[in-house]
Amino acid sequence: MQQVADWLKKLGMSEYAERFAENGVDLSVLRDLTDQDLKDLGVLLGHRRKMLRAIAELDGVDNGTPKPTAATLQPNDTAEFRQVTVMFSDLVGSTALSARMDAEDLREVISAYQNCVAETVSRFGGFVAKFMGDGVLIYFGYPQAHEDDAERAVRAGLELVSAVNNQKTGAVLQTRVGIATGLVVVGDLIGSGSAQEQAIVGETPNHAARLQGIAEPNTVVIAENTRKLLGNLFELEDLGVKDLKGIPVPANAWAALRPASVESRFEAFHATGLTELIGREEELELLLRRWSKTKAGEGQVVLLSGEPGIGKSRLTAALLERLAGEPHTRLRYFCSPQHTDSALYPFIHQMERAAGLAYDDSPQAKLDKLDALLAQTSTSAQDAALFAEMLSLANDDRYPVIELTPQQRRQRTLEALAAQLETLVRANPVLMIFEDVHWIDPTSLEVLGRVVDQIPTLRVLLSVTFRPEFNPPWIGRSYVTALTINRLGQRDIDAIIEHLVGNKGLPASIRQDIIERTDGIPLFVEEMTKAVMESEGEGEARRTASAVPPPALAVPASLHASLMARLDRLGAAKEVAQVGAVIGRQFSYALLASVVRQREPELGSALDRLIAAGLLFRQGAPPRATYLFKHALVQDTAYGTLLRSQRQELHARIAKVLEQEFQETIGAQPETLAHHYSQAGLVDLAIEFWRRAGARSADRSAHHEAVGHFGCALDLVGKLPPSHQRDERELGLMLALAVSLIAVHGFGSIRLEECAVRAKELSDKLDESQSRFAAQRIAWNSSLMRQPLPRTAALARDLVGLAEEDGNPAKLAVAHRASGYSLLIAGEFREAAEMLAQGATIADTIPEGEFAIYGEHPSMVCRAYGGQVKILMGFPESGMRLIEAAVAHARQQNNAHSLAWALGVAAHVSQSQHEPAATARFASEAIETAREHRMPQWLALGERCKGWAIHQLGDFEGGLNLLRQGVRRWYETGAVLHTTHAEICLAESFLVQGHAVAARSYLSAARAHCASFGENYLAAEMDRLDALLFQCEGAPTDMVEECLAKAIETARQQGARLFELRSATALARVIAEHHERKARDILAPIYNWFTEGLGTSDLKDAKALLDRLK
Repeated sequence: MQQVADWLKKLGMSEYAERFAENGVDLSVLRDLTDQDLKDLGVLLGHRRKMLRAIAELDGVDNGTPKPTAATLQPNDTAEFRQVTVMFSDLVGSTALSARMDAEDLREVISAYQNCVAETVSRFGGFVAKFMGDGVLIYFGYPQAHEDDAERAVRAGLELVSAVNNQKTGAVLQTRVGIATGLVVVGDLIGSGSAQEQAIVGETPNHAARLQGIAEPNTVVIAENTRKLLGNLFELEDLGVKDLKGIPVPANAWAALRPASVESRFEAFHATGLTELIGREEELELLLRRWSKTKAGEGQVVLLSGEPGIGKSRLTAALLERLAGEPHTRLRYFCSPQHTDSALYPFIHQMERAAGLAYDDSPQAKLDKLDALLAQTSTSAQDAALFAEMLSLANDDRYPVIELTPQQRRQRTLEALAAQLETLVRANPVLMIFEDVHWIDPTSLEVLGRVVDQIPTLRVLLSVTFRPEFNPPWIGRSYVTALTINRLGQRDIDAIIEHLVGNKGLPASIRQDIIERTDGIPLFVEEMTKAVMESEGEGEARRTASAVPPPALAVPASLHASLMARLDRLGAAKEVAQVGAVIGRQFSYALLASVVRQREPELGSALDRLIAAGLLFRQGAPPRATYLFKHALVQDTAYGTLLRSQRQELHARIAKVLEQEFQETIGAQPETLAHHYSQAGLVDLAIEFWRRAGARSADRSAHHEAVGHFGCALDLVGKLPPSHQRDERELGLMLALAVSLIAVHGFGSIRLEECAVRAKELSDKLDESQSRFAAQRIAWNSSLMRQPLPRTAALARDLVGLAEEDGNPAKLAVAHRASGYSLLIAGEFREAAEMLAQGATIADTIPEGEFAIYGEHPSMVCRAYGGQVKILMGFPESGMRLIEAAVAHARQQNNAHSLAWALGVAAHVSQSQHEPAATARFASEAIETAREHRMPQWLALGERCKGWAIHQLGDFEGGLNLLRQGVRRWYETGAVLHTTHAEICLAESFLVQGHAVAARSYLSAARAHCASFGENYLAAEMDRLDALLFQCEGAPTDMVEECLAKAIETARQQGARLFELRSATALARVIAEHHERKARDILAPIYNWFTEGLGTSDLKDAKALLDRLK
């Protein structure tokens, strides 16, 4: 064994001696080692190559591993990403030298030059990759990386210029140096013999060579990417933008003149000013104070925000540690970047972890475990059934069958989740931690919002962590504390190092290197210190402390070096970490074992090593164990080391295993398979599973998630080659997306309009009846809210024509609904009533499933708008019965959108009847539903109507503010339709308060819109308000009477008996001041026409006036 140790020492690799001895590697075994053997021993790639060459030279005996041949031109599968600084050095005037010197003298000059270059750059850690006559290619950062490779390269370049110039040869020598930094793929040795070299693929080597080409003799020219890594360490001259051959875009170049006179590296890298750095004691004390309030019955929320690695999780762990001895209940939830569109993902996985569900449990065992968990909170059988369904567990008849619509089921599930918290606090105060909320799915955010709303009355401390890109909607509440976690100061960094080092000791110079290079980020301090302590010997520790970051994908460059150093030391365990990283932040032993295909002892050993290295947490024991990367950055680093081809192969393998061995995932989380198929480049499969995910989300009223899923599918469809099948898939996805877009953004959104245009293009191209009709219907929906009514009405007539041509009853119902509503808005009430009644009658005979493609049921919509027409035509009771039937039908629909829609229409119609109490009631529920499901269009309509109602009931300021807010929200959705109604509501509200100028302005806007858009159904109301404004402004009575007479005539022509009555009442009131009999003759006929609704506001008002005129 000592011989092997001596051999390793001679190679400068004594750090492996103990590992070789532990594995019984003596001199007789040494000759038989292969590259894979060395990899399993944890030997780094570059060290493996050196060892294999040295082994081959032992006693002149080859080790049996074939050397690369000249035909081996491509890097092999061990290639990896690196950030490398490349130097290209060239001898100036070599052609002239060859003309005046003989070959032997020239050989000596070039040899002296090459030796000078090699000796100089080696002192700075550079690696001579290739001699090319009078040029030399040098790498900094490979095969041995340092954190300051860019600095080393520039210092070496400056030193090289001086050293070459001072060479004692028969000629004065000068050199030019070009330096560039960038992302490259570095592989194994290629070629053989004298042609052998370290392969590097990327733009950076060419960039360095081109910069050398523009350099003056005895000058070092550097690229912009290199300059950014230098801070103020050097005095630089800006050479401006250079157009370099082979470089896609012009780039800045800089001449490095000399090292700058700076006090320290820290100063050089913080020349623009220091960020305030503080410790963590204050933050922890704040959390503990909030905990004290919580125990006293005042629930608290603390929002912890900070950049990745800043210490949010560390602070949370400290809180958990401080509270360990106190009686309380802990709840921890983790969000995932792969599940931002997976409804209730953190809640599902928290419950699965809490219940101890294992993948190979039988369905009954899983339900038993769930029951045991829920028994702790005395959960009702109904709620237990909902939770079982949420976890995708089939009911084995132990729970009652829940007869709820999907929307009601979703609502009850969210309520049940929130109720769990209320039960838990009865026993002990609760510490609830929600981590990485910047990755939360929309539905979980709803639940979290509900929890935040409950907190003041519960003994709960809720700690929410997130990155700065997330904007929490709860800031400003009295019980919510927002806390930004800042970087640490030097004293705090030193304290972390001291804690990690313990009694092992650490040289002061290395400690100072860590302090200077960690830039105050706690995670980086922790990880770099661990990497140093795991190194074998001070030399490697010093190298680790100054390791250079390889390519930073989602990981800060300052953290990459430490994490990569630790991953490289894991040996075979590194591959396990990489596979786990591809699976996701959290992964099960069962899935990992199926993917890596390692035997249990080896896999278990690798996972234990990852846990011991502090990279993973483990819950449970194999084979039921679940693993979690300690930080998302650890996962990102492991993932980022893989080449695209390697990642694709792993994603494909994971997806295949999930499909074959984890069937429950396909049904419960199709987006998981979609993600892996997408990353694997298996476009067809990815599209199909994104489509399934979208459909599943839409069916559960999770329309925000559905939009995300369908959007992912469409992005991939765009990558398919043109074909009939491709167009069919895109059209199907567009039609499905449109339904969720309407729910999420409203009928007037730009996205819906774009979707409608594309769907129309595709349907015309495909010329297929069903899709053509569906696309035309989306076009009508979008046009209705954004285009003048004549265009919309034409589209509606086309829909009727297509439906009649096809003879399909479902299409006829949809077409009648579109045409009927277009007629309603145009003020053609009689025709609208007939069309909507026919639509409802047809729709009642058709199964609801046939309307799924349209995202609405014509029976509900036709009754809602049919009820509105009935009321306007003078049948308030009949109309309200239709509207109530529509609301009842909507409560049974498949998503919340139908309910918000029906309630919005009911509020709108009640407002048209001047019934503020009913308006407020319907609008309040519409607002609640729309806000809960984030449906801006119906929220805007609800606020608009409720604001009007509140104003009419006497709260002028509050009502007007809400009305204005609703109108503003309505326009923000992109909708133009109902501008007339919005402006009339505002005009009427200002008129009530006697603000004639403002009222006139809004009424003028309403008239202008009506004229340009064709929204004529409120024409009579505009004439009536015009008259009331004239009256308020003190205009002559005959002008007021003329306007009211015009309003009555318009209403008669449209068949709008309600508006006729309202205007007749106003006219009678004006005339009654001088001619009571004439006033009665005007009002009595229209009043007597009504046979129902005598208790409604307008009829009661008219009756009171008639009674007074007797």
